[in-house]
Amino acid sequence: MPTTAVDPYLDGNFAPVRKEITTDNLQVVGQLPPDLAGMFVRNGPNPQWPPIGKYHWFDGDGMLHGVQISDGKASYRNRYVQTRGWKIEHEAGKAIWSGFLEAPQMDNPHGAYKNTGNTALIWHAGQILALNEGGVPHAIKLPELGTIGEYTYNGKLVSAFTAHPKVDPVTGEMMFFGYSFMPPYLQYSIVSAAGELLQTVPIDIPQPVMMHDFAITENYTIFMDLPLTLSAERAHRGEPLLMFESDRPSRFGIVPRLGNNNNIRWFESSPCYVFHTLNAYEAGDEVVLIASRMSSTSVLVSEDNQLDPDANIPRLHQWRFNLKTGTVREQQLDDVAAEFPRVNENFLGQKTRYGYVGKLANNPLPLFDGVIKYDLSSGTSQTHQFGEGRYGGEAVFAPRPGATNEDDGWLITFVYDEGSGTSELVVVNAQDITSEPVARVIIPQRVPYGFHGTWVSEEQLTINY
Repeated sequence: MPTTAVDPYLDGNFAPVRKEITTDNLQVVGQLPPDLAGMFVRNGPNPQWPPIGKYHWFDGDGMLHGVQISDGKASYRNRYVQTRGWKIEHEAGKAIWSGFLEAPQMDNPHGAYKNTGNTALIWHAGQILALNEGGVPHAIKLPELGTIGEYTYNGKLVSAFTAHPKVDPVTGEMMFFGYSFMPPYLQYSIVSAAGELLQTVPIDIPQPVMMHDFAITENYTIFMDLPLTLSAERAHRGEPLLMFESDRPSRFGIVPRLGNNNNIRWFESSPCYVFHTLNAYEAGDEVVLIASRMSSTSVLVSEDNQLDPDANIPRLHQWRFNLKTGTVREQQLDDVAAEFPRVNENFLGQKTRYGYVGKLANNPLPLFDGVIKYDLSSGTSQTHQFGEGRYGGEAVFAPRPGATNEDDGWLITFVYDEGSGTSELVVVNAQDITSEPVARVIIPQRVPYGFHGTWVSEEQLTINY
């Protein structure tokens, strides 16, 4: 009898979990720091029903996994992000929408696409939001992780909402963007520190592209018009809707914080794709951007017919855009494959010395076997290895309360042990990254591999709406 191939993103620790649980007084190996108090929450895909057609890792319904820490103790809970699509499929008892690798369901009475709410989280103006770049954010109640509902800024939200908004730690403003198949292909928005949507302006780009992330500095916002293009005409010809066009340059648009399409400046560089930026800052006449760069990508195409041997391999790069001369300098900072970059977000948009990036394992699947701490001033790095057969995710920086040094805090992530089939929350001293974790919190059920998380301090938890 022939066997049916198992989709790797529905197998092992990519497979979904079915139970939503709450457990207090978790076992801790080591000791949780007494001044580490708050909640680590991570988002990721967790399909509630078997998929229609081919499944992509990006397709699953959002599920939040949260560990609350206080007085050296920890509790865990996981909950679905109850989007409109999740509710419709939950009531139907089956999948209604297909995913990225199937043709859009233009005849679906509920809409061609589902907002899964599965990608990332942002805490801003007293509210935490679950994000998916294809639609509106969803407000979440902490610490319960219950879904409050769609969050539209009192009806002022007129675009999609990036999975990676940026909060200026000095002004408290939040910048975000939305991209679209239809004009305007890109819209740029600013939210005040108090949570009021202040402006949304269109930014002209030649054609629709998948724009997953962006960056901010003290005075500027940086957009990336990269050659991962969307084309309905291409799809009508039976070609991929989404395709990397290697003959197109990469374009970086730099606009003043409160600017618009009239005062954006575009810089061209070699073709590439960037899923995630580490940080950006200003240095004299230059704007500096640091990000994980791929020479090309086929990550959202069902079949890889590219000839690029470095396709889909992200490495840390730096771009320097000279606002005076209009020149661009691009530099690879490391040859190690690394993704999911983070900084201490108290310094976002400013020149940071340190960056923390997930170290990709030598595996065709997106598995991280450690986290790299980059010293961007000296050009050196140190690596925390998770251990044999142990794989983690994005390491989120939790600053020590009252800290004055940029790296005074902890790196927090979930780690899965393939040998024992168990998951842990791992807490690493960011100033001593090569040492063993200061604490490992044993999670009572498996936590599937996921996407992005955030640290919500105990002070922030007290004002969550």
